[in-house]
Amino acid sequence: MAHPIIAFIGVPYDGAATLGWPGARYAPAEVRRHLTWMLNRVQGGQIYWVDEDRIVPFDRGQLHDAGDAAVVPHDLMATLAAARAKTAEETRNGRVPAVVGGDDSILFPAVAGFHDAVAGTVAIVHFDAHLDLMDESPAQGRYSHSSGMRRALELPRVDQRRCVQVGTRSFNFPSSKRFIDEIGLAELPARTVRRCGTEWTFARIGEITRGADHIFLSVDMDVLDPAHAPGVGWHEPGGLTSGELLDLLVGLAPRVGGFALNEVNPLTDAGPKTTILAANLVFQFAVAAAGRNQR
Repeated sequence: MAHPIIAFIGVPYDGAATLGWPGARYAPAEVRRHLTWMLNRVQGGQIYWVDEDRIVPFDRGQLHDAGDAAVVPHDLMATLAAARAKTAEETRNGRVPAVVGGDDSILFPAVAGFHDAVAGTVAIVHFDAHLDLMDESPAQGRYSHSSGMRRALELPRVDQRRCVQVGTRSFNFPSSKRFIDEIGLAELPARTVRRCGTEWTFARIGEITRGADHIFLSVDMDVLDPAHAPGVGWHEPGGLTSGELLDLLVGLAPRVGGFALNEVNPLTDAGPKTTILAANLVFQFAVAAAGRNQR
């Protein structure tokens, strides 16, 4: 059985970071740099998965660097279109897209490109501190990093009742709550994950997404507590730990057809702490997708 090829797609753009701190444009290059170090552990088409105490098949070619989308720094819509087209291209080529931004406006074109290239329904599992459900505002428009999930949920074959947001917390707009109730969007706030644990959370995600033809997994790095990921666009206390997120990502990876990771900000990072973690998430996703069920 052929192992899936993960296509790393960089989107070095943070022009839609209308709130918080810019700097996520530098993330794809930094994540690539740390991935190179991790790939050194591959020997003879195998890697030792210490967490599971077993050797699994994994070849360097299974993590394919597809380059960057053709971003246009002064043009948000052209950038979103380029990211959407590149994600669709890699998906149609039979690869699993791993889109690394960039601010979280990139959530929309990543899901849209995947949606364009597959048949059937799509469920989104969205890890984020924030809801990203703003419809529009005079200050941010319709496609900022506050609207990525809203725009993705409008895609015709995204099954809204099989989507879930995980790790959300703090405060948000009353209009977003009304939208959640209107469409039946599932929420698993960070407090719920902490109280119920990752095994319960994983099972609950499975219940919500069951029946969808495809799952797209999106991670905004601020889903993590700032103690674990200081290099993001904005800090929201009370988030997930790195271990919790890794456990959930590894569990989900074999079922996921597309992946996005956004809002890594090297300019606000504590050294390379967050970019190393982001690279680890990408690498663990690739290994888990390729080898978790190989015994």
